Amino acid sequence: MAKQPMLKFTTVSRDMPEKRMPNLRREDFKEIYAEYADEKAQEQSSRCSQCGVPYCQTHCPLHNNIPDWLRLTAEGRLQEAYEVSQATNTFPEICGRICPQDRLCEGNCVIEQSGHGTVTIGSVEKYITDTAWENGWVQPIKPKTERAESVGIIGAGPGGLAAADVLRRAGVQVTIYDRYDRAGGLLTYGIPGFKLEKDVVMRRNDQLAEGGVNFELNCDVGVDISFADIRDKHDAVIIATGVYKTRDIQAPGVGGVGLERAIDFLTVSNRKSFGDKVEEFDSGRFNAEGKRVVVIGGGDTAMDCVRTSIRQGATSVKCLYRRDRANMPGSQREVQNAEEEGVVFEWLSAPKGFVGDPVTGVMVQKMRLGAPDVSGRQAPEVIEGADYVEEADLVIMALGFEPEDLPTLWNTPELPVNRWGTVKADYITGATELDGVYAVGDIVRGASLVVWAIKDGRDCAQAILEKMGASVAIAAE
Repeated sequence: MAKQPMLKFTTVSRDMPEKRMPNLRREDFKEIYAEYADEKAQEQSSRCSQCGVPYCQTHCPLHNNIPDWLRLTAEGRLQEAYEVSQATNTFPEICGRICPQDRLCEGNCVIEQSGHGTVTIGSVEKYITDTAWENGWVQPIKPKTERAESVGIIGAGPGGLAAADVLRRAGVQVTIYDRYDRAGGLLTYGIPGFKLEKDVVMRRNDQLAEGGVNFELNCDVGVDISFADIRDKHDAVIIATGVYKTRDIQAPGVGGVGLERAIDFLTVSNRKSFGDKVEEFDSGRFNAEGKRVVVIGGGDTAMDCVRTSIRQGATSVKCLYRRDRANMPGSQREVQNAEEEGVVFEWLSAPKGFVGDPVTGVMVQKMRLGAPDVSGRQAPEVIEGADYVEEADLVIMALGFEPEDLPTLWNTPELPVNRWGTVKADYITGATELDGVYAVGDIVRGASLVVWAIKDGRDCAQAILEKMGASVAIAAE
């Protein structure tokens, strides 16, 4: 009888891929985790308990068939493992790198609940697809038949790209319109290379282009082409713009030199990583080198900013967050990585105002946690008389994102939006009240995770195919 390849969690300990030493990773923007070796990936996959009700799969927005591809990996059947992974996820190697597994699949792993440490699902997912690319198992998109229908997609972020992939595999003609010079959206310009190296994104962009997806880049809808013209050109339109408008803060000193938006700071840094000439960086405006940096916020964007500042050579980097560590929205794994690299977190601290123009400091008010707010989280309360000034030469606002006013920008007042400005759309199909117009990702949900945008894009594409009378099975091949 063949030896049981699974359920080894009682004898094999959890072991993440080797992480580069902090003093080395501070010096560049390369990814901080090494790749698993074949034997290690098999060993860690073998820890899966193959439970009857896989909570990892349930808590994955894409409902990836995690137990099956873990078993295939443990058995050394990597190409099959990749095919199972790719069946439900357009970009598994990206999710394996940037998903907050500690809050999703791994955070709900049954063996962790029993004290054995979670299966390293994200690292195995990354390994499977990276191996697939290396071995040529990732095949070009080649529709069996071409269809006459066309779909226009506004936004080349994860939601738009995922929808394009599904539609193109079914033979639909797809054009993606994006304001930037490279496709990928947040994957390209919002997430730093130490979490997601850019060649990983570019090869997916290339795969889509080679498969027949037409990219209209440097195309600002509402300026270079009207929304009405896009609707006229296509049988259906998917709005996948994401949310890029930074939430404002009302406080004395706002608007001074040295107070910057997180998305601008990260975009400039990523452009430099591509080798672009970027005047805003070369002038020193978005360069943290030699500066005392303060980042305000507690989400993953704030973590990206503090860790980018370290790599740019900041003298000191501090993160102000109004709640405590246990209540912050960002990944705890990212907080740990940041602390290892030298970031100092000032918990229960909020900005009250800013000193100087150019900025020389942040007026900080200390907080305590009071009664729960409407979300159920304890609301921060000001501690009177505990204010102080945190010295700073560069302050980065990472307070979250809001949608742009699309009905006004696109001269389409009939586009349905809710009171928060996000587009009203069906959460399953993405359909809006406008005939043939769909919306997916953050522009519907508000600022959310990449994996949710991928799910929305795939679901919307399937709904469009069904409406066209196309076989849904074709799109999944």
